[in-house]
Amino acid sequence: MATIALDQAPTADPPGRPRFDHKTHPYAWLLFAGLLVGGLAYAGVSVLTDTRGVGEELALGVFAFLVLALVIALGFEFVNGFHDTANAVATVIYTNSMPAHFAVVWSGVFNFLGVMFSSGAVAYSIITLLPVDLILNVGSAAGFAMIFALLLAAVLWNLGTWYVGLPNSSSHTLIGSVLGVGFANQLIAAGSRGGTAGVDWSQAQKVLTGLWMAPLIGFGAALLLLLVMRAVVRRPELYRAPEGDKPPPRGVRALLIFTCTAVSFSHGSNDGQKGMGLIMLILIGCAPTAYALNRTLPTSATPAFVQTANVATAAFEARGGGIVLTPGQARATLTGALQQRKVDARAYAALGSLSTDLTARVASYGALSKVPAEATSNVRNDMYLVLDTTKLATKKAEGFQPAELKAIKDYQGNLEAGTRFIPLWVKVVVAIALGLGTMIGWKRIVITVGERIGKQHMTYGMGAAAELVAAATILSADRFGLPVSTTHILSSGVAGASVANGQGLQGRTIAQLAAAWLLTLPAAMALSGGLYWLMLTVVKAYALG
Repeated sequence: MATIALDQAPTADPPGRPRFDHKTHPYAWLLFAGLLVGGLAYAGVSVLTDTRGVGEELALGVFAFLVLALVIALGFEFVNGFHDTANAVATVIYTNSMPAHFAVVWSGVFNFLGVMFSSGAVAYSIITLLPVDLILNVGSAAGFAMIFALLLAAVLWNLGTWYVGLPNSSSHTLIGSVLGVGFANQLIAAGSRGGTAGVDWSQAQKVLTGLWMAPLIGFGAALLLLLVMRAVVRRPELYRAPEGDKPPPRGVRALLIFTCTAVSFSHGSNDGQKGMGLIMLILIGCAPTAYALNRTLPTSATPAFVQTANVATAAFEARGGGIVLTPGQARATLTGALQQRKVDARAYAALGSLSTDLTARVASYGALSKVPAEATSNVRNDMYLVLDTTKLATKKAEGFQPAELKAIKDYQGNLEAGTRFIPLWVKVVVAIALGLGTMIGWKRIVITVGERIGKQHMTYGMGAAAELVAAATILSADRFGLPVSTTHILSSGVAGASVANGQGLQGRTIAQLAAAWLLTLPAAMALSGGLYWLMLTVVKAYALG
């Protein structure tokens, strides 16, 4: 049978290691290449179809630039696939539940499905970390420098840690890259005084909390789960290393395959969204008429938008202290409120003013699909400003009546539906990139997880405990729109299970994992910030902006 496990076969495997010497069938290479080329062609055709459908003609240079940006973004997801998903297959490979070549294909398929069934909430939680002025002007030279800098930094760091076999977190890397660009942008724009104002640190704190808690959750939960299993399920073979190539008992094997499937699916549903969010920024910058607004919303949605907007606007105006602002003044006020993370009477007056103006424009057009090309960017930016400021204003829900809060929440939902959407083709191409990425380069990380964390060979119980914890944690985070690290959760889960099984840990590997965990954020920030500064310098030197 032709398979698509495209890692290089080793010359020899040490005793006790699963077989990694499966030869890749030539047809598998052709199928792999066909899917890869087909995915890129599908993306290109979809962009042309979407832009021409709204009367937006892309110049050849803009289209080529867009293709380059999409290739880099999809390259990040491809690297993410072979870097992170090796964690999902290590347990089934080292417990002889699945042959290595079959496991990576199986994992790739369920990564694909995870992306396709994802909600999109995580995609925009990453974007909200970026500076407001870069998001509102993503089509500018600074906006494109931001996207290229953070993507290149994330890819370079991921490749470097993969090369030395460290299970580094792609989520950790991407978030560090985003923060680095934001910090550099503020330093360049305003100097070192108050430089961190370019980063939404309240959102960053929320996201980073999930990242630093992930290793603790993985270690503690897997340790506790395996101890409970040992006390309740008294089957000694579950807690011993497999004998040679002997597969586990049928029920245990089914459990291990299920957990591998769950981790693969949850990884796709969470990590795949990070690339989606960045691709949407690229599309909005290069083809705003087609992608800045969700033009698939029906005309029938407009009356509900106007109704909820009017009720919410009245609530904002009541707290505006009688301050009267023009739409232009309101935009500047809301931009400042988001940067400073503070909503006062003037900000409420600005919300009322801009919401009134925005609602009147949308009502006059009749539907978002009818917004003319020249007005698209302004409508999208105003919706973004109002949405994020209302979220900031209602964060503590103080001073609002229940009816007002409900109207504001409904208004936020309508604004999100109009601006925060993922076209089907974006999901498909990200799913292809992530799924195919699992089938390349997986061996380095698999060996680290399977052999170099615990002091002895992985047991069936260890694999099941680590992956049950990883799947449950990632799916829970996905439910709340939080980006988490599959790598951190799974590798720390294996460590916790090793301790619970009485095996102990390999100090050198644990030290390397801890070093990667500690260094990733500052290294990615420095790399992306430096690339952003370099790109802006080149743009200014050659007058490209």
